[in-house]
Amino acid sequence: MTIKAKLMNDIIRNFVDIRITDTAIVGGKNASLGEMTVTLAAKGIKVPQGFATTAAAFWTYLDFNGIKESLSHLMQQLDRQNFSNLGETGEACRKLILEAEIPDEVTSEILRAYNILGRGVPVAVAVRSSATAEDMPEASFAGQHESYLNIRGEQALLKAVRRCFASLYTDRAIKYREDNGFDHSKVALSVGIQLMVRTNGSCSGVGVTL
Repeated sequence: MTIKAKLMNDIIRNFVDIRITDTAIVGGKNASLGEMTVTLAAKGIKVPQGFATTAAAFWTYLDFNGIKESLSHLMQQLDRQNFSNLGETGEACRKLILEAEIPDEVTSEILRAYNILGRGVPVAVAVRSSATAEDMPEASFAGQHESYLNIRGEQALLKAVRRCFASLYTDRAIKYREDNGFDHSKVALSVGIQLMVRTNGSCSGVGVTL
């Protein structure tokens, strides 16, 4: 494997290269999308093509901007008795991530995969969050992280990826991790980038309960 190929494998994974056992790498949602992409094709079920940023991409993002310790310090200040400062803490964590810069090596791999996905055309995609603690037998983070639809173009995509990263620290996600004993510093956020499905000739939707 060349250095370039290895970098791409570390930063992003195409759905066709993902299995359900890859939750620690791409989170529960993206692991499920990869499994469906591979196993259901023979049954005639078509899953829109896409790729996912890996946990390594998220850790690279935090390390490059030097914000791991700041996030850890903010979480240490969380009032775990009454959660009186939950909103303040979550907002501060998200601000740190949103104001950070995506490293060039991560940017280039995301945009390379995006351009391959659209065959050189800035196609519309869904940009979906997938935490590495998601969809486990003992926990589900449904609806606690952000997803964005009809994202088109390189800059819009990178902005949506950054916002997905930041959504690891929504107030609900923080509280849920606290309630279920997850170490905040050990949960990463993978982002799934998937072709939008045209629905002008039919309809599509999903209902999610709290």
